[in-house]
Amino acid sequence: MTEKAPALHLLLREIAAFAKMRTMATIGTATAIDVKGHGHHVIVIPGFMASDRTTARLRRSLNRAGFVAHGWGLGRNVPVKADIFDRLDRRLDHLNPDHKVTLIGWSLGGLVAREYAKHAPHRISRVITLGSPFSGNLRANNAWRAYQLLAGHTLEELPIPVDLPAKPEMQTYAFWSARDGVVAPRCASGLQGERDEQIEVDCSHMGFVATPAVIARIAEAIKS
Repeated sequence: MTEKAPALHLLLREIAAFAKMRTMATIGTATAIDVKGHGHHVIVIPGFMASDRTTARLRRSLNRAGFVAHGWGLGRNVPVKADIFDRLDRRLDHLNPDHKVTLIGWSLGGLVAREYAKHAPHRISRVITLGSPFSGNLRANNAWRAYQLLAGHTLEELPIPVDLPAKPEMQTYAFWSARDGVVAPRCASGLQGERDEQIEVDCSHMGFVATPAVIARIAEAIKS
């Protein structure tokens, strides 16, 4: 059966709660996490049209737990450009971590994270996606029309070579939620062989980077 975008009532719930959830994601206090980061470096890639401000609570919480969490440092995550891998290479060069890093990508950011990990596997220890539509029907989400309108290209005409369902060689974790009003759960959870583990959480699409319980689960996945 072809996957379908989340139902209208879920999308409307996302829209109604957007301002509150964005505020939580941006300025919410750090979540207490029962995991020790021991200085492990993490880079968080924001979602479509979002910036590092939107992932601030997640990174603040990880830093409090002893991780070294960075934003991606590339401004808003606008439609994919041909130089995206080069820009991420330069970001990693600038950060110059001692060891491989964990990439966390929210929504579109998760697709960028997976594809970059295939491009530079020597730099990445694991990949965590949060509500990212890497599997199944490319249009089983409520964002693809806006993406194509802003990008000027279709989903099948991305300016970089991609194979979205193909699993990166390192450990991968796919977070998904039945309450996601933007991306179909099946597309975010993936199939066996497309990711190593799928983790169901209870949150909205915006809640992946704002909800304390989800942030705690993300920290556990980094250290598992």
